[in-house]
Amino acid sequence: MNERINWYPGHMAKSRRLLQDQLRAVDAVIELCDARAPQATRNPDLQRLTRDKTRILVLNKADLADDAQTARWLERFRREGLTAMRFNSNGGKVKDILGRIETASKPALERYAARGVRKTVRFMVIGIPNVGKSTFINRLHGSAIVKAGDRPGVTRANQWVKLGPFLEILDTPGMLPPRLDDQAGARLLAYLGSIRDEIMDAEDLAGGLMALLNELNPAALRARYKLPENCGGAPHALLEAACRGRGWLLSGGRCDTVRAAALVLDEFRAGKVGKITIERA
Repeated sequence: MNERINWYPGHMAKSRRLLQDQLRAVDAVIELCDARAPQATRNPDLQRLTRDKTRILVLNKADLADDAQTARWLERFRREGLTAMRFNSNGGKVKDILGRIETASKPALERYAARGVRKTVRFMVIGIPNVGKSTFINRLHGSAIVKAGDRPGVTRANQWVKLGPFLEILDTPGMLPPRLDDQAGARLLAYLGSIRDEIMDAEDLAGGLMALLNELNPAALRARYKLPENCGGAPHALLEAACRGRGWLLSGGRCDTVRAAALVLDEFRAGKVGKITIERA
C-alpha cells in the first residue's frame, strides 16, 4: 500500500480544544489502546496533554490479541512507569478496572478528606478512534448509556456518565494526531479500522493486511481463507487466492476482490482470523 494515509476531520480539532479545557476538571485519565497494536494505537498528542494527570493505560480488546504478546506489552509499559492492564469491554472483569480507578483516585480523595470534603472523583477516557471507549464505559455502567459503534467517528461530543454516588467518567471522541508521520503505524491503524476506510483503496488495504498476517500467523490465515500452499505472499495474490478459496467469484470465475477486501477487513477486526497481535513488543 503506497498511498499516504492521513485523516484528521474538523471535529477532532474541536474535540482537542475541549479536552484541554476539561482536563482541569478531572482527577485522572484512563487511556485506551487496542491490544493488537498497543503502541501504534496511542496518540502521542494525547499523552502530552495528559502527562500531569494520574493515568491508567488499558489494553482493550485483549480477547482478540495474542495472549503472550499482550503480556510482553504489559511488561514493557510497566517498565516505562505506566499503570497498565488488559481488558475486554464485551466481557472483561469490571471489578478489576474499578479497583484500579479506586487506587488511582485515592490521593485526590485523601486531600479532600483532610479538609472534611466528600469529593466526586472524575475520570476522563481518552484514545484514538475505534479502540472501544464508549463500549468500555457502557461496560462499566452496566448498560448502553453512550452510543457505540464498530467504526471510527461515532462519538462526536463529550458526555459525563455517573458510575456511582461519588464517581463520574467522561466519554470523549476518538482523536488522532493532526499528522500521521509514522506511516507504518498508520497502516496498522487502518487495518484495525481506526481510520475511515473510505479514504483508502480497500483492496490495497486488505491485501496489505493479508500479507502481514501471512508473516505473523500463516496457518491461521490459510485456514480461514482456504489458501493453497503455493499462492505466495504478494498482497494481491493473497486476496485473489482468498476469493477462490471462499468462493467470492463473479461470472466467468473472475475474482470479486471488492467483496473480498470488505470481508477480509471485517473478519480480521472481529477476531475471526484468530488471536493475532499485529504490532510486536
